[in-house]
Amino acid sequence: MTVVEERANIADAGSEAARRAMIDSQLRVSGINDPDILAAFLAVPREDFLPEARRAVAYADRAVALGDGAVLSPALTYGQMLIAAEPAAEDSVLVIGNPGGYLAALAAQLAAKVTLVAASGDWAGAGQHTLVLVDGAIEDMPAALAHVLTEEGRLVTGVVERGVTRLALGRKVAGALALTVLAEADFAALATFVAKPKWSF
Repeated sequence: MTVVEERANIADAGSEAARRAMIDSQLRVSGINDPDILAAFLAVPREDFLPEARRAVAYADRAVALGDGAVLSPALTYGQMLIAAEPAAEDSVLVIGNPGGYLAALAAQLAAKVTLVAASGDWAGAGQHTLVLVDGAIEDMPAALAHVLTEEGRLVTGVVERGVTRLALGRKVAGALALTVLAEADFAALATFVAKPKWSF
């Protein structure tokens, strides 16, 4: 084994230990105990979705700013999303977000088909899916979100209500999206879905 390979193995072992610590100290203690979801968190190195300069804080219990308005939410936020979503192997999952990659990688551990589209991209033309995960908070809910869901499909997203971000679960019934707010959660608001200013005279 070369010195480079040995250092890589040590780094991998340290990364796995950090993921286990994150699971035990951030997820389990907050009620995220589904074994499949915890296995997904263990399998996906969070630092792989951060720039080199921010990798040291990959497992901190907080959001990590990535620049250009993109934010990696805390692991707990993603755990709450996946618990609410209940992804299954047969689900077709659409992840909408900036950056979205970490959430998509977690979802790919739980569902066979996962598509990632940037929040500012052409998500409305991404076809229909049984589950849509929005990596961030929506202030102004677009009607087109219902169009990318199959009938009885689920939507899990953050929403902004009076300046507070919350976790919400939606389901498409008779062509319409019905949304239920579940709990406060640490989401970054997505600029694409910010409410337009309202003028009054």
